[in-house]
Amino acid sequence: MSTAPLAPEPVAPDPVHSTPRPLLTQSWLDLAFVHWAVDPADVAPLLPAGTVPDMFDGATYVGLVAFRMHRVGWLRLPGVPYLGTFPETNVRLYTVDALGRRGVVFRSLDASRLIPVAIARTFFRLPYLWSRMTISRRADTISYHSRRRWPGPRGAHSSVTIRLGERIEEPTALEHFLTARWGMHNSFFGQSMYLPNTHPRWPLHRAELIECHENLVTAAGLPEPSGTPASVLYSPGVAVRFGRPARPSAIPAPRPPSP
Repeated sequence: MSTAPLAPEPVAPDPVHSTPRPLLTQSWLDLAFVHWAVDPADVAPLLPAGTVPDMFDGATYVGLVAFRMHRVGWLRLPGVPYLGTFPETNVRLYTVDALGRRGVVFRSLDASRLIPVAIARTFFRLPYLWSRMTISRRADTISYHSRRRWPGPRGAHSSVTIRLGERIEEPTALEHFLTARWGMHNSFFGQSMYLPNTHPRWPLHRAELIECHENLVTAAGLPEPSGTPASVLYSPGVAVRFGRPARPSAIPAPRPPSP
């Protein structure tokens, strides 16, 4: 007898689980979040088995997120200052599985350190790509530049510049939906897995998008974004702890999203 999927967990501003013995530690710093609404039908075929697009008011979203990764560390070892510190730009989608766990799915993760890229691709089956990247700041304006080196499509690029705005004291429901994510869905060696994380509540600022020239979204298999982004945010960053992957044992097949 089949079991109906569970209702999605609340979009909570604080973690819905803890990681007392973390698998990975790191910090995400100087983040720009740029989001566009997309058709769930364009997203669903790109997701791991056992997940469907997570939706807000009938739409799902694609995020272009640029930031500085800082001091990635394994288990209880201290973070690595050089190999574990680098600029990164992600294209991500929003998912929910049949156990109600909300998460993100990364379609691409461009990073400027080749060794971490190779390790993540080989051992974690994450779509990391080696890119030439820079982040620069002048007063309240931050620019993020990325151009892909390997494996391709070679030359895929992103240039994003934002101007910081006011600190957000109480995020909107959409801002919570896009940022309060406490796990990642991914396929590891053909099996869907869920990797939980915890970090402090995001310190967020609204931001003005000054420049956005990119083709990372289309390179990730999604339609080209059109129109004004639905949300542009900045965060100075948080320290993050990743727990161990959870196997989706006995997860029933999820219902398709409502039209």
